[in-house]
Amino acid sequence: MQLQVARIGKPHGIRGEVTVQVLTDAPADRFVPDVELTVEPASLGPLTVSSARWNKDILLLGFHEVSDRNGAEELRGAKLFIDTDDVEDDDDAWYEHELVGLDVRVGDEVVGKVSGLNTMPAQDLLVVENVKGEEVLVPFVEAIVPEVDVEAGFVRLTPPAGLFELNSPDAQEAPDDGEGER
Repeated sequence: MQLQVARIGKPHGIRGEVTVQVLTDAPADRFVPDVELTVEPASLGPLTVSSARWNKDILLLGFHEVSDRNGAEELRGAKLFIDTDDVEDDDDAWYEHELVGLDVRVGDEVVGKVSGLNTMPAQDLLVVENVKGEEVLVPFVEAIVPEVDVEAGFVRLTPPAGLFELNSPDAQEAPDDGEGER
């Protein structure tokens, strides 16, 4: 299966380097010289990494197939993919496509389904659609999500009190401070 690892931004310099929006948690493993990446749209690739370096917080990539700024400009907006069959599995790591659709359980009670995964700098968030059809964001940390069983089709949560009520429409109202009408 193809997994998107980056989106190409603007050219950098005159030698064909491009900025990329990194969409992987392991850029040092994904963007090494001579790694071939699948490109969308397909007419622009495949591309083979010739260089990868950081300029402050921005990853710059060079490709063997692109030698100047004009070629780099043509890549703007292209998506870069790897084949997940070529990646070593980590027992405690899951791709979004593996999680989406799994039942979400608290104890043995099904409380919703995973509808997405938001990859954030500090921690990832499971996007859960609860049984009322509302979206709940759940920190994807072992203390709250102690069990993920892709083969059995579920994730088990031990959520802190109020996590599922936090995003409900009722919770969006102003809190009652006890100073109501008398």
